[in-house]
Amino acid sequence: MSAEPDKLEQILGHTFARRELLLRALTHKSRVRESAGEPGQGDNEQLEFLGDSILGFFVTDTLVARHPEWPEGRLSRVKAYLVSSAHLHEVAQTLGLGEHLLLGRGEEMSGGREKRALLADALEALIAALYLDGGMEVARGFVRRQILSRLGLLDSEIEAVTDYKSALQDMARALKLPLPKYSIVEERGPEHAKTFLVEVRVGQEWSGSAEGNSKKSAGQEAARRVLQQLTDGGR
Repeated sequence: MSAEPDKLEQILGHTFARRELLLRALTHKSRVRESAGEPGQGDNEQLEFLGDSILGFFVTDTLVARHPEWPEGRLSRVKAYLVSSAHLHEVAQTLGLGEHLLLGRGEEMSGGREKRALLADALEALIAALYLDGGMEVARGFVRRQILSRLGLLDSEIEAVTDYKSALQDMARALKLPLPKYSIVEERGPEHAKTFLVEVRVGQEWSGSAEGNSKKSAGQEAARRVLQQLTDGGR
């Protein structure tokens, strides 16, 4: 581990009685394989599986308690964003989680400490480790502080997402919708000052379009608009 476990415990707000749970939550399967262990033994995959369920319960419980007037569709959409890999990756980066991971050499060399899926999975594994070591309230407190602390500012939090295309793909998967499909509707202007109109569709129901001075910027803005539609339930 690049950083001391004590430092991470301070960040998490919990001192582990069973330090091995913390270390396992931070251990990627690549580290176990390269250290001649059995594949899957001692890595964080089972903890990630448990943490995913615990996180989903806490988020659902909080949303229902805070917004009893919301219909099921809106609850599902906001939950999908809060538990998405895009949001969890942002939280993990804020915590500096990457520097604490235990990775195999190959994963280390390929930039594993910055990978979205790897960091999001490790965060879920940490939630499970906190639950197993400290109980439900310790895990709930961490989720509230780190993942739900800005729930009252959810709209502005979503606005702060910069990679809207990835966030939209994550939400589509979470809601079991078709993956987004992008198309260039129109190109206008001279070669040195072109503008592009890009449309994105998620299934038959959700779509959005936007114009930009590059295909990338137009696609990002179109994705942002559809992401907002999904979050707001089409309001």
